[in-house]
Amino acid sequence: MGEAAAFYFFAALSLISALCVVNAKNPVYAVLSLVVTMFCLAALFVLLKAFFVAAVHLLVYAGAVLVLFLFVVMLLGVGAEGSATPAAGPVFRVFGTVTVAALLAELGLVLWLAADHFRSAPEATEGTLEAVGRLLFRQYLLPFEVTSVLLLVGIIGAVVLARREPA
Repeated sequence: MGEAAAFYFFAALSLISALCVVNAKNPVYAVLSLVVTMFCLAALFVLLKAFFVAAVHLLVYAGAVLVLFLFVVMLLGVGAEGSATPAAGPVFRVFGTVTVAALLAELGLVLWLAADHFRSAPEATEGTLEAVGRLLFRQYLLPFEVTSVLLLVGIIGAVVLARREPA
């Protein structure tokens, strides 16, 4: 019962924050909403008992990629013309308060659900590095390689688009 409630809570919050990513007019708010989405997805991985995948997800995506996105957006000054007006201040305070309350409720729920897990004996290899490695390099080897080629093509495309023509 508790795992189902946690799943629905994290899934709903993930969908809401993903919609905020798409609908945000300011890129900084979009990136911050994407951080919330990534944390919710990591919580869903924890509910699936894929602890290693959740930790790597947080380290790689929320910890590195999204921070890089945020720094690039802030350094380029994108969205500076769409900054909030002083009249919108109370709305953002209420939204921030609700968001912080939701994140604290999430934390409490995760700790409450994790208390049972810490008392029980660990399962054999479910969600461990060995299980992820076996799946990744045996069953999902082709999608893994295709993803790496797509990332390479994306990097080359970004370099080509960012290159300035000589004057």
